[in-house]
Amino acid sequence: MSFHLLLLFLLFLPILSSSQKILTSFTSKSPPWSPSNNQLLLSPNSTFAAGYLPSSQTSFTFSIWYYKLPTLTTIWSATPKSLLNSTSTLFISSSGELKLTQTSSSSSPNLWPLSSKTRNTSAVLLLQDDGNLVYGKWNSFLIPTDTYLPNQNVNGTYLTSSNGRFQLVVLNTDANVNSLVYNGNDSYFSFQNGVKRLEETGEVTQFNGRFYTSDFGEKGKLRRMKLDDDGNMRIYSIDMSSGRNWSVVWQAVSQLCTIHGTCGTNSICMYDASTTQTSCVCPPGFRKGDSESCVRKIPLVATDTKASKFLPLDYVNFTGVGNQTDLKSSNFSSCEMNCLVKDNCLGFMFKYDGTGYCVLVLEKLLYGYWSPGTEVVTYLRVNISENDVSNFTGMTSLMETSCPVRISLPYPPEESKATTRNIVIISTIFAAELISGVFFFWAFLKKYIKYRDMARTFGLEVIPAIGPKRFSFSEIKTATNNFSSKIGRGGFGDVYKGKLSDGRVVAVKCLKNVKGGDAEFWPEVTIIARMHHLNLVRLWGFCTEKGRRILVYEYVPNGSLGEFLFQKAPTVSPEEQKPVLDWNIRYRIALGVARAIAYLHEECLEWVLHCDIKPENILLGDDFCPKVSDFGLAKLKKKEEMMTMSRFRGTPGYVAPEWMKADPITPKADVYSFGLVLLEIVSGSRNFEHHNSKVDSDQWFFPTWAFDKVFKDMNVDDVLDPRIKHSYDSRANFDLVNRMVKTAMWCIQDRPDARPSMGKVAKMLEGTVEIIEPKKPTIFFLSEE
Repeated sequence: MSFHLLLLFLLFLPILSSSQKILTSFTSKSPPWSPSNNQLLLSPNSTFAAGYLPSSQTSFTFSIWYYKLPTLTTIWSATPKSLLNSTSTLFISSSGELKLTQTSSSSSPNLWPLSSKTRNTSAVLLLQDDGNLVYGKWNSFLIPTDTYLPNQNVNGTYLTSSNGRFQLVVLNTDANVNSLVYNGNDSYFSFQNGVKRLEETGEVTQFNGRFYTSDFGEKGKLRRMKLDDDGNMRIYSIDMSSGRNWSVVWQAVSQLCTIHGTCGTNSICMYDASTTQTSCVCPPGFRKGDSESCVRKIPLVATDTKASKFLPLDYVNFTGVGNQTDLKSSNFSSCEMNCLVKDNCLGFMFKYDGTGYCVLVLEKLLYGYWSPGTEVVTYLRVNISENDVSNFTGMTSLMETSCPVRISLPYPPEESKATTRNIVIISTIFAAELISGVFFFWAFLKKYIKYRDMARTFGLEVIPAIGPKRFSFSEIKTATNNFSSKIGRGGFGDVYKGKLSDGRVVAVKCLKNVKGGDAEFWPEVTIIARMHHLNLVRLWGFCTEKGRRILVYEYVPNGSLGEFLFQKAPTVSPEEQKPVLDWNIRYRIALGVARAIAYLHEECLEWVLHCDIKPENILLGDDFCPKVSDFGLAKLKKKEEMMTMSRFRGTPGYVAPEWMKADPITPKADVYSFGLVLLEIVSGSRNFEHHNSKVDSDQWFFPTWAFDKVFKDMNVDDVLDPRIKHSYDSRANFDLVNRMVKTAMWCIQDRPDARPSMGKVAKMLEGTVEIIEPKKPTIFFLSEE
């Protein structure tokens, strides 16, 4: 809503609130409703209101808006393309038709959208708690304007931005593909799996999958999905208790310049990531015209191939579809000639990657934008007399790898006897040239490598102001003494101990089989580095050099939890033997790990699944404070490297049943793995080790055995770690151990929806919520039979 309309609404607000009439329904017996009635229709939960909103002193819209928010936010309008005057009237006719007219006369045209006539003459106009305005079989959810509300079905409807320039439509009904289009048919973004509806939890369901907002699962929030006037689809949320403004929790297009229509014809869109704002500039040879368009300074004589030339625009792409021709050219000259012979060719786009990419831009220069990620150079056709030079540089200048040097020497005088001297002079000059050429070539290579790295960096769009430090490989090699002290090995690579120049002791993880290049690796590492929690291992930096992928973590001195829990025999030296952890320390470790995983699931802006929770990935500090490691690394791993059995990720013995099935993977998979680790903390043994039992090994399941011992035989002593069973005090330790066992049983339920969230698991361990007796866990592949 415009600032003018908001100001007008605030001016009317004291008058309206003083004597405003609140309606719960509007019936055929109600008097005709006009702006002068000063009344509104309120939903039962008082979240939404419907009525006349002032657009000026004499014009109005009949709309639905949020009732008690500090910022006026409309979600639907009966006449989005026209305004109502002060004499407009809403009434129900004698035939049961809901009518909205510009005058009080019943013969005036009905402006109410679609047919609202019903055979039920007793039908009433109601505003439901979900914001749906209903009259008989008609409802406002069937014809949204620019906003979808939670639980509103998207299928079969479309949106139009309030300025009328952008629409959300279904271009392919067979594939259920929703597309954002400009001016009715110019598509610039598609939801390949379609969009079905926005849920109240912040989840968006699709025809084949789903995606989540950054505040997914947070309760007490209002949410809406809106097609904004800049052409971007966004999801907003607001916390009712705090009264803050709407915040963006998801958006369809991250690079705003790729939205068609952001800038006008012949213009180039520039995106400033620090302010998230766009600006439109003119290419060389053009000047500002009307609106955001540009016009040529010197007209182009297209019929004469010698009367034009090309100016290179590095990293500039013109994405107009209907005015382009894709070609396969063997080289640059061929692509250039294909453009010159066409009178309507205004330029061509070329890639220096050997793929033969050549696109001719015909008729119009549309939807141009600058981004290093495009890897495209646009050669703009201008008049031969144009004096402007290109200010879009950075790529083609690096292609000039040679500089011609011409040397001319005077002819020796006739009958000269200084032949030896001339030979010496020529040889000296030649040697000097050779040495100079080698020096300049070496200097060029250094510059080239530097600018290439800069180009790659800029190709990653925006580098955050606060992020992990980027180490060189030589720094890593020096810190680890040439990788001489190996302290661990895991599924993601080897780990070495090292010491930085500032004295910090670090753990250096050399990743293997990592997918993607810098453009994919850097954002994932930045996300991991921004996760700060007492019980998460801190990432200090990384290295991406010469194909290597290295992460630099804080060093956790006491090693992994598995080294303390699963000691089978004393080590050779008593000094190297790990101490036995008492019950209080084990409880602190379990609670700290639960809080860390709950942070990953519920508090991070980027939703993270660990996918490999096991004692070896839980490290212990000097004070036995637990720190979870290897979180977020599953997204960096190549898919084929993560496939071990069927389709599951992680370590056998700790994976949830849904990894073995075709069920979707949710945070409940981590909850299952944590439950098995929690039982191992209590028992001091691996969950897949066969204990004294009459059940065959292929039918034996550790959680089932533990459940029978605790809840059937009422003998918790058989489950406890035998190394510290003697220190178990039924009066002092019963409540602590009982909570740990009950919580573990709830975590390892077969069905994901029966397991609690990690946030609730932490509260169960803290004792702040009551824990009822869990159901007996079963072996999932046996229970299905």
